[in-house]
Amino acid sequence: MPAHPQTSTAAIVAAGRRLLEERGVDALTMRDVADAVGVRAPSLYKRVRNRSDLFRLVLEDVADELTGVLDAAAISGDPVADLRAMTAAYRGFAHANPVTYTLMMAPQAVPGATARSVRSSATFLNIVAQQAGPRHALPAARTIVAWAHGFITMELAGAFRLGGDVEQAWDFGLGRLLTAIRSPAD
Repeated sequence: MPAHPQTSTAAIVAAGRRLLEERGVDALTMRDVADAVGVRAPSLYKRVRNRSDLFRLVLEDVADELTGVLDAAAISGDPVADLRAMTAAYRGFAHANPVTYTLMMAPQAVPGATARSVRSSATFLNIVAQQAGPRHALPAARTIVAWAHGFITMELAGAFRLGGDVEQAWDFGLGRLLTAIRSPAD
């Protein structure tokens, strides 16, 4: 009779995410993950090839969750309201997952992630197209994401040191961007 599996890929990925967020990149070792799921390190290799594969699985999980969060935020049917809700959800996700968010946005985060990026961007691009027009959807979407990522990165680093209301600055910047990308036909 075969032995019952002591863990699952989902449990390994969840433990990896938790370790990354709680203790940082150096804590994502096969031994630490094995300890977190209650098995010996060699047992992980039945489900995960190596540490790089574990990173890939964790970051794919993060990207999938972010896609779900963004899609769930876009429910009003009004492109401006939906873009505000999606950027707020994006910002909230980054604050709730600062380590994995930063890793996900790194240049070589997930090799071969192009298909995943297209899927995770589909709803956002469609809504941006409603505001900016189809011809300008991609550059407008890139502008919004670049601005939001820069703002969030500065927030996470504690780089807003001049005082003032950071929420007000977020609303101001986003409002200006949404106005700036509006299609001239509107």
